[in-house]
Amino acid sequence: MEFNQILADLKNKKYQPIYFLSGSEPFYIDKISDYIENNVLTEGEKSFNQSVLYGKDIDFKMVVDTARRYPMMSQYQVVIIKEAQEMKTLKNLESYIEKPLPSTILVICHKHKKFNAVSKFGKLMKKNSVYFAGKKLYDNQIPDWIRTYLQGKKLKVSSAAANLMGEYLGTDLSKVSNELDKLAINLPPGTEVTPKHVEAQIGISREYNIFELQKALGLRDVKKANRIVNNFIANPKKNPLVMVVGTLFNYFSKIYMFHFVKNAQENEIMSTIGVRSSYILREYRTTLRNYNYAKTVQVIQILKEFDLKSKGVDYNSTGKPDGELLKEMVWRILH
Repeated sequence: MEFNQILADLKNKKYQPIYFLSGSEPFYIDKISDYIENNVLTEGEKSFNQSVLYGKDIDFKMVVDTARRYPMMSQYQVVIIKEAQEMKTLKNLESYIEKPLPSTILVICHKHKKFNAVSKFGKLMKKNSVYFAGKKLYDNQIPDWIRTYLQGKKLKVSSAAANLMGEYLGTDLSKVSNELDKLAINLPPGTEVTPKHVEAQIGISREYNIFELQKALGLRDVKKANRIVNNFIANPKKNPLVMVVGTLFNYFSKIYMFHFVKNAQENEIMSTIGVRSSYILREYRTTLRNYNYAKTVQVIQILKEFDLKSKGVDYNSTGKPDGELLKEMVWRILH
């Protein structure tokens, strides 16, 4: 089932005996299990009817014994298994999964490790439970996710602000949502979030950030690129070299792919290089004109070199500090 449907059913008190929550993205797993833990039972009912277990500390017998108990002065009892991927005898729950107790809501949270959904146990779980598999989002999907999340908080967001946050906050949805919640707390409903709001509430500079450096390099705007680099050097904790190199490598890798499909239809280009809006694609076209194929390949080689240096790998290292390495890298990209 989809995350939104599961949450909607829970809010409407449509409960099922088993929830199996899996996937590489823990954000959705935590949201569903936290809702069940906090909302299904009243505070008075929880004392006798809610159990939170941890996979590394339990075996299947303990789970079955707990799940087969009848609730006391309540319609349901809730049993939550956190970190179920650490439970060595998880597959031994087959007999309970086949015939669960209707008055028990068993929630199994299987995080991080890949779950074999085509195994006998996996097929049984998909058949007999509310089965959810959450996948990590790609970098280019984060701005759209931010828009949707903020819509749920009754906020709009400009493309520039969504892209800025997407570039800086990464793909950890728990981290992203925490920062977006700051905006929701401090801005009135109906506000359109701009880079100015992002700078004030989250602390990401609208002028001096990796997104603006990327744009300056694409335009080959030497003065602006140097201003941003000097700001990065003055604030190394906010802009570590390894992060700057990784983001630029991702950007120029897309420019590299763009060279092979530059004469294709816009939809095909956007799909190939992982761009979600025509506005951003226009910026990429400018970079494509400023960096021919040979120069793009050279830039990628430069970024590979400085990726190793940023991680302390001996790659003809001269012992320069990160700030000097950043200056050198940007100069070589631009010249």
